[in-house]
Amino acid sequence: MTTFADKPAPTASSADFIALDERWSTHNYHPLPVVIAEGEGAWVTDVQGERYLDFLSGYSALNFGHRHPELVSAAVEQLGRVTLTSRAFHHDQLGLFCRELAELTGTELVLPMNSGAEAVESALKVARKWAYRVKGVPEGQAQIVVADSNFHGRTTTIVSFSTDDTARADFGPFTPGFVVVPYGDAAALAEAVTDRTAAVLLEPIQGEAGVVVPPDGYLAEARRLCDEAGALLIADEIQSGLARTGTVFALDHERVTADLYTLGKALGGGIVPVSAVVGRADVLGVLKPGEHGSTFGGNPLACAVGRAVVRLLSTGEFQQRSTSLGAHLHTRLSELVGHGVSAVRGRGLWAGVDLAPGGPTGREASEALRARGVLCKETHGHTLRLAPPLVIEESDLDRGIDALAEVAGRPA
Repeated sequence: MTTFADKPAPTASSADFIALDERWSTHNYHPLPVVIAEGEGAWVTDVQGERYLDFLSGYSALNFGHRHPELVSAAVEQLGRVTLTSRAFHHDQLGLFCRELAELTGTELVLPMNSGAEAVESALKVARKWAYRVKGVPEGQAQIVVADSNFHGRTTTIVSFSTDDTARADFGPFTPGFVVVPYGDAAALAEAVTDRTAAVLLEPIQGEAGVVVPPDGYLAEARRLCDEAGALLIADEIQSGLARTGTVFALDHERVTADLYTLGKALGGGIVPVSAVVGRADVLGVLKPGEHGSTFGGNPLACAVGRAVVRLLSTGEFQQRSTSLGAHLHTRLSELVGHGVSAVRGRGLWAGVDLAPGGPTGREASEALRARGVLCKETHGHTLRLAPPLVIEESDLDRGIDALAEVAGRPA
C-alpha cells in the first residue's frame, strides 16, 4: 500500500500536510488552514502554488521579510564554518555580536539567549540577584511589578503572572514574587512599587493584548517611580523592538531609557532563534560563571545572523520605512472606523484592529482574509494584529488594507 510518506512531495496537498500535523504534532496552536512552502520578502507561497501577502511577520520575527538576501548570506557563510561550540569555549562571532548589538542599542553588556521567553526569564533572574546583592532586599522577599494583559512568554514562571486564563489554567502552583497592576495606570503602579521592588517589567506596547499603546507619560512615570524606589525598569521589546515601531526601541518614542531590555524575534532575522538581554553593566554584571547559561545561547550561527540584523538596522533604513509606511497604514485604517471597525491602535508598521460588533469574529476575519490572499491572525476574539514585514511595498500594503476593508464591512 502506498502511504503519504511514499508520495513525491509535489503531489501532496495542503490537506495532506494538515492531516499530518493534526495526527503527529501536539495541538497547542490553532493555525489557519494554509501550508506554506516558500517565502520571499512580504510574500509566501503554499504547497499548491497559491501566493499570500504576509501581514503577520511571524509576530515581528520577520521584520526584514522572508529570506532577506543579506541575512541568508550571513547564515550560509557561517554554516560553512562552524555552528556551535557551546559556551565552554570562545568563538570568533560572540564578542563582535555583543559589541555591535550594544552599540546599536546604546547599552553596555549583552546576555545572549535563544527564545524571547528565555530572555525574559534571564532578566527576571538578574533583577532578583541584583536586588539581593546590590539593593539589599532581604533574601526571598524581592518583588517584580508587572502589568495585566501582559505577554512575556509561556514558561511556568512567566504564566505565573499572566492574567490570561488560557495561559494559566491547570499550570499551577505558580511562582511567587510578582505584583500585577492595570496596564497604563500610573497611580496603581505607584502604589505597587515599594522598597522590596526589584524591578518593574513592562511592554512599551502590549502586543498579544491587541497592540495596546499606553497613555502619554505612563512610561516616563514608570521610569521616575523606579528611580525613586531604587528599582530596575525592564522593557520587553521582543515584539516592539528592532524598528517595528519606527525606532530601535518602542521606548525611544517616550525618550525613556530602561535598565534592561529583552530582545528576540527579529534579532534572529526569521532564520534562527536569537534573543538577548541588553542593559547596564553593573546590573548584568551580577551574574557569575555557572549561575546562568544556555548551550545554544550565543552560538556562532546565531551571532552571525544577529550581526547581519544589526548591520541592517544600523543604516536607519528600516526605522524610516516603518515610520513612513506606518503613517500610511494608520491613516488608511482610521478610515475604516465606523465601517466594520470599532477602533485602531498601534505605532509604526504595527496595528491592532478591533472588529465592530455584529461583524465577523477575529477568526472568521482571518479566514476570510486568507481566502483573499492575505495572512494575519486574531487575538482576544474580535481583534486582528497587523504587522507586515518592513520590506513591504506601499502597493502591497494597500492590497492588504483593501482586503481588510472588504472583510470587516461584511455582516457576520
